[in-house]
Amino acid sequence: MDETDGLPPRARALAIVTITIAVAISVLSTAIANIALPTMAQELAATPATSIWVVNAYQLAVTVSLLPLSSLGDSHGYRIVYLWGLVVFTVASVACGLADSLPLLVAARVAQGMGAAGIMSVNTALIRFIFPRARLGRGIAMMGLIVAVSSASGPSLAALILSVSSWHWLFLFNAPFGVLAALLALRSLPQTPRSGQKFDVTSAALNALTFGLILLGLDGLGHGQNRWQVAAELSIGLISAVVFIRLQGRRLAPMLPVDLFRLPIFALSVGTSVCSYSAQTVAYLALPFYFQVAGGLSQSEVGLLITPWPAIVVLIAPLSGRLSDRYSAGLLGGLGLAVLTLGLLLARQLPPDAVFADVVWRMMVCGIGFGFFQSPNNRALISAAPRHRSGAASGMLSTARLTGQTIGGVTVALVFAVTHGDIAHGVGMALLAGACFSGLACCVSFLRLTQPASV
Repeated sequence: MDETDGLPPRARALAIVTITIAVAISVLSTAIANIALPTMAQELAATPATSIWVVNAYQLAVTVSLLPLSSLGDSHGYRIVYLWGLVVFTVASVACGLADSLPLLVAARVAQGMGAAGIMSVNTALIRFIFPRARLGRGIAMMGLIVAVSSASGPSLAALILSVSSWHWLFLFNAPFGVLAALLALRSLPQTPRSGQKFDVTSAALNALTFGLILLGLDGLGHGQNRWQVAAELSIGLISAVVFIRLQGRRLAPMLPVDLFRLPIFALSVGTSVCSYSAQTVAYLALPFYFQVAGGLSQSEVGLLITPWPAIVVLIAPLSGRLSDRYSAGLLGGLGLAVLTLGLLLARQLPPDAVFADVVWRMMVCGIGFGFFQSPNNRALISAAPRHRSGAASGMLSTARLTGQTIGGVTVALVFAVTHGDIAHGVGMALLAGACFSGLACCVSFLRLTQPASV
């Protein structure tokens, strides 16, 4: 097989199905547990505060595992990391469904998160070998489409499962899909070049300390935890980050891809991604509070009002993917992010009792803007890296998304703390912060127009 031309059509179709299933269940598992936390806490005799670890354990495990597993993909092949990720995720999902205590459930969620990281860390790298180079943008758009649909449908799917069964099936339902995806992967996923580089245990440990402690510290900061504990977590995390970055500068194939950050297109695309996902997360978290608390709407009504945003992303992603094969990501992303900034500022003007149509068209503006940014930006990021470093670029793409989501969540929590329960004022400040994130992302994206195009 000529690796620059991707897979033949039949094999490509099977590979697409495999990746669609695997990415969908891994993304769903990020959000699907949220809706059942009160029930889990009650049945497992846990406090609400400790039950949060059902979500946090998964998120932390994914975040600290992404770069080490993408490094393994570069050295041992993306296919093997992906397959093992699927196997671990599937087995851990069954363990989650069978858990009868909170410690067992949290431990299983850690394993599930590590399996999900195996999928997320190399999925975009595999897309680079599945699709022909001339259609890479469409392949990247497909990934964005899957993530958008899975994220948007998570709460609804969770509510449907809980309406007919217990919370255990939120996890058990992954098992048949995981087995199917693994079987298809064995038949369809391509073998990729391997560097044979020895796994760097020291870098993996520093990566875990850096991302784990900084994320814990930011989460604690946003939720008002003990200030000394937060300060210690952030301080040790930042010290680890300095040591980690200095060590990576001396590696030929660093786990944290400092070599790729020397490429302006790559660095600017990562910056654009972090800021953009921060803006999206701010809106996704703040607006439901506004409509539900200040507007008096039900949870289902709030969900209906927010849905046009991800729904439009689903429609726009294929178009922006095709355009990204022809036009600069700096231009497409910059224009899209300008529209997103406008949409967030328009959403900030909504009264609590806004009529349905007024909310929907503003959410559609935001979705159009985000949709035009996402696929071109991801294509630029992965294309900027040499093919043998596709795993590192893929891992960084997912890390940037999770980092942005964390920053957005912390921003909303801090704004709500500062405004002392004044929801209308707090949401207005949060959306202004989101517009600032999006505006910054827009400026960073346009900077890519001064750089040579990647192929």
